[in-house]
Amino acid sequence: MEQLLSLGKFRYSRRKHWSAHHVRYVRDIDSIDCIPANERESLKKVSEHFPFRTNGYYLDLIDWTKPDDPIRKIVVPKEEELSDYGKLDPCNEQAVTVARGIQHKYTDTAILLCTEVCGSNCRYCFRKRLFMDENDEAALDCSEGIEYIANHPEINNVLMTGGDPLILNTDCLTEILQKLRDIPHVKIIRIGSKMPAFNPWRILNDPDLQDAFQFYSTDDTRIYLMTHFDHPNELTEPAIECIATCLNSGLVCANQSPLIRGVNDDPHALAELYHQLSLIGCPPYYLFQMRPTAGNQPYAVPIVEGWDIYNKAMQLGSGLARRARFVMSHETGKLEILAVDERFIYMRYHQAKDPENLGRFMAFKRDNSAYWLDDLELAFESSSKLT
Repeated sequence: MEQLLSLGKFRYSRRKHWSAHHVRYVRDIDSIDCIPANERESLKKVSEHFPFRTNGYYLDLIDWTKPDDPIRKIVVPKEEELSDYGKLDPCNEQAVTVARGIQHKYTDTAILLCTEVCGSNCRYCFRKRLFMDENDEAALDCSEGIEYIANHPEINNVLMTGGDPLILNTDCLTEILQKLRDIPHVKIIRIGSKMPAFNPWRILNDPDLQDAFQFYSTDDTRIYLMTHFDHPNELTEPAIECIATCLNSGLVCANQSPLIRGVNDDPHALAELYHQLSLIGCPPYYLFQMRPTAGNQPYAVPIVEGWDIYNKAMQLGSGLARRARFVMSHETGKLEILAVDERFIYMRYHQAKDPENLGRFMAFKRDNSAYWLDDLELAFESSSKLT
């Protein structure tokens, strides 16, 4: 699965140990000398429960003199992750899993879980259960999922995710793309990946992958690369070059990320991220309210505070930098958070598990401490639907 990546344990200290040809992966907290020994000991207990994985390139983006460095918070564990909070599957994805590695929640969209591995493990991941022992939701062989898609002509949109599909070797990726392109009713293929942030050379150093993108992302049926940049510090020169390569290979790029405590919960940082993304041809698409996933409490931001951060960031930006929608992926569907005033939080179903809910507009009593839809009390809803 990881033939294209250089693996192996090594001791990480503050040095440029990576190059354009060699990105080493790190799975052992003890190998990171930049973290004090006593702190490493406590963080190992966290990583035993929620696995730790990153690489030397990404660790080099951290300013280790700053305990609150945002990149550090993305991949380095926190003891608070072990608090009693949330569920491993808070949106009940198991209920819409129709075969191993395939979810069908919305009529026209299927989610293909291609792998259970990522370039690094984000600490706030909503699907971290895939990285834990004895989990078999993702499919090492996607043939069953592809067969399901082929047998359901209502599916015109497929999201390849996991895990990170770009961790797969190029032959495997090409085979999946070819099989999806052979299904006449599949018009849109999306690839969800944080590899441009975690290891841009996965794309930069693989002309065969670039050729595959060029071949299968055609003039009338583009492939969308849904990137996952969370903070401006991830937009390094190699990362920007990676996006340029993807665009030159025929992909359409857009970015989605959650709102993360200590990472992008500042309107100026969020606005700067969106500004830079719009300049490089990868404009923002979604800003997600963090799911109440087990281990995610230290990274969560309440809805009202999140709306205020998002709204201020939108005011600081312009043009495509203001395109992001603030949404919540709930068990019942994807709700867009439209506005917050002194009394209410306003939402509508942007997408819905029950098609009858699509466009449904609702107002909930304002609760500054609420993190999730289930925490809110419905005040009223409109008899008409917003489109």
